[in-house]
Amino acid sequence: MRLFDHGASDDLLSPPSGLSHRFLARVDTIVLFFLEDNKQGRPLMTEHQLSLLPFYAGWGIYQQRLVAAIAPLTAEQLALRLTPHHWSIGMYATHIVANRAWWFHARMGEGSADLTSLELWALGICEGDVDPLHPAAELVAGLEKTWQMIEQTLARLTPADLFEVFPPLDEAERVRHAKLVEPALQPFAQMWLDAARLAGEVRPAVSRQWIIWHVLEHDIHHGSEISTILGVHGLPVVELD
Repeated sequence: MRLFDHGASDDLLSPPSGLSHRFLARVDTIVLFFLEDNKQGRPLMTEHQLSLLPFYAGWGIYQQRLVAAIAPLTAEQLALRLTPHHWSIGMYATHIVANRAWWFHARMGEGSADLTSLELWALGICEGDVDPLHPAAELVAGLEKTWQMIEQTLARLTPADLFEVFPPLDEAERVRHAKLVEPALQPFAQMWLDAARLAGEVRPAVSRQWIIWHVLEHDIHHGSEISTILGVHGLPVVELD
């Protein structure tokens, strides 16, 4: 799965398979009403005051367990693959960090400027089957920094914010991002640009809900690949309940 090649559904608020639109609409726009009692003066709470963070509490637990699995790994262990044709543990972890930074920071404008370097971690590099060789300490730091960004964003957002739509990335923006890549890695950034031009497809705009769901499913998908490689090689896996 490639970092910048995840197409969005034509329906910007499309649900995962098996869940109805009506059900998800109820979940995503859930409103807690404490009807104001004129006598008691009770406050009125609406969806505009309701944080998204409680609905994604399990994501934080998964983050902790992913970090716990990666933190003790040596350089040799991070280089392990399921087969020669698959990415290494380190490449998948790099990909997770970069995907988080790309969608939340580059596309939604969340977090601080120092996240820019993380959004460029996998810009064409892993797609070129090159392992960036980040040590475990760097991968953990990247996971923790991007998770802090995600957690703060979810704590601030409300269900009403899920409907905001972000336009597709145009050619000028792609070129601007590619130029930020360090000189030694410019060939990979150019590969990324070339692949986008050759594809020739116009990406649809995506909603904030789509972005959050995509990053969450991406974490789980590639985290499971990391866990599989660890298990095959007799190492502790990403623990689940």
